[in-house]
Amino acid sequence: MNTSPTTDTPTVIHRRYVAFSDAHYAGNLVDGAFALRLFGDVGTNLGIEVDGHEGLFAGYSSVEFLAPVRGGDVVEAQAVLATKGTRSRTIDFELRILCRATDDSGSSRVLDTPLVAVRARGTGVLPKEAEQ
Repeated sequence: MNTSPTTDTPTVIHRRYVAFSDAHYAGNLVDGAFALRLFGDVGTNLGIEVDGHEGLFAGYSSVEFLAPVRGGDVVEAQAVLATKGTRSRTIDFELRILCRATDDSGSSRVLDTPLVAVRARGTGVLPKEAEQ
């Protein structure tokens, strides 16, 4: 598990190449559910790191789609523990594009500054039997 560079906030990051086969829409666009799937994975990883248990995801309180994700991109999904209650966990998620495909030939460029594509906040719950 990583921690934020300025605090000891539990943070997990996964990087992934977005396959062209993940694109379903004109303009080589990937659906928004793609980001939410990655948030599920990184959130589960965070739960294991923090609590020793995958936990259960209760829902999102907010989701913002800020930029398109396309086949051929390289992205990173981040989960940051915002608050920790007795059994509930508020998690902030962010999906950033690190490399952008320039066309469908496989050509890509590394972005000087990662592009934030999706932000979300959600709640995970530690099952009663898993309480520490």
